[in-house]
Amino acid sequence: MKKVSNGFIYTFGALGGLLFGYDIASVSGAILFIQKQLHLGPWQQGWVVSSVLIGAIIGALATSKFLDKYGRRKLLIWASLIFFVGAITSGFAPDFWVLLITRVILGIGVGITSALIPAYLHELAPKSMHGAVATMFQLMVMIGILLAYILNYSFAHMYTGWRWMLGFAALPAAILFFGAIFLPESPRFLVKIGKLSDARDVLMSTNKGDTNAVEKALSEIQETAQQKTGGWKELFGKGVRPALVTGLGVAIFQQVIGSNSVIFYAPTIFTDVGWGVIAALLAHIGIGVVNVLVTVVAMFLMDKVDRKKMLIFGASGMGLSLLVMYGILKFDNGSQAAAMVSAIALTVYIAFYACTWAPVTWVLIGEVFPLNIRGLGTSLCSATNWLADMVVSLTFPMMLSSWGLDNAFLFYAVICVIAVVVVHTKFLETRGKSLEEIELDLHKHAAAVDAKVAHQQTDS
Repeated sequence: MKKVSNGFIYTFGALGGLLFGYDIASVSGAILFIQKQLHLGPWQQGWVVSSVLIGAIIGALATSKFLDKYGRRKLLIWASLIFFVGAITSGFAPDFWVLLITRVILGIGVGITSALIPAYLHELAPKSMHGAVATMFQLMVMIGILLAYILNYSFAHMYTGWRWMLGFAALPAAILFFGAIFLPESPRFLVKIGKLSDARDVLMSTNKGDTNAVEKALSEIQETAQQKTGGWKELFGKGVRPALVTGLGVAIFQQVIGSNSVIFYAPTIFTDVGWGVIAALLAHIGIGVVNVLVTVVAMFLMDKVDRKKMLIFGASGMGLSLLVMYGILKFDNGSQAAAMVSAIALTVYIAFYACTWAPVTWVLIGEVFPLNIRGLGTSLCSATNWLADMVVSLTFPMMLSSWGLDNAFLFYAVICVIAVVVVHTKFLETRGKSLEEIELDLHKHAAAVDAKVAHQQTDS
């Protein structure tokens, strides 16, 4: 294997996030033009937007089967090819059905990368950098979303603009394909298939020649790799339950606190409070810039602040911002001051999300599961995240029409309060621990549960 720098590994490892972000955001601008040119009704528009999410659920669930069989690197190469084919063909789609199928193909690539990349980056990064490196994935997602907003605005004046919006994703997909050829395989996968010396070489490279750190990491990996690969029974066993609650909990809450609905419907929200269409589109780009900047802040905080504290802080800030927007829309809608304050509150809400729930979700999903079921655990959590996204995306327009925007914000504020309580009482803390130490904590928890049950049985 050709030796490459850590910067190259982490950048190209996370590049799938850019494709992921670009693809989920580009359709928000493209659909305005697709519906006119392909004469789509509301039902068909809904399917074009959510078809990527269907593919993402399929891709995320399929990842577990291939992750432990073929390794992380090969799967990343496959994902880039799927992305490329999906992007090119959706750009040339002549009608609704072809567009629907090609968007599902694209979604499979999105699903694979969402399940694969957080785990892959965790397995390559030294313990002291786990959070920061895994957050690079989310940073790439945010850059992808910003890129989509800018290109949507740029191509909006062209008749075939939507084809360029969708097809452009083929370019970063091609870059990812060629970059992935030079990426190393995960040392944990190499140990698992008996390639010990190759695993040591990768660890020496990523730990910058620190022999003590490499030998410690290698012995920990060997110890956990001896365990038989687990299935659904092990994943839902009581020993792994705290990890499963944390992984599934963070995957669901990240979506049901309303983040994606608010981000994707931001232009609509801006026009509802009195902004013009062009101002709303430019404000959307502004939100994209804020997203990127606060995600950079999150990268620096990730290994210095506990994961749970970041989630609680984020949900609290988001809840307060939503209450401010609810109050404005309820009691002072239409005035210039109300429009300005609601725009600031919306930006603050998104900033809280982008530096806490957006990155911490993928960090936790990538590190909380034991090695023998990591592929299965990350796949299930990623698929659950996409399913929750789909439910929120499909229900938000109905919520808007029946409740109104003000009450929708109040509903999401209540969800934020519930999220704070669940994080505080049920989630595991993983900061500053190696993947193997997190796994050891789970085994200790399982042993403590068994001892408590045995004690209760003896007493009775």
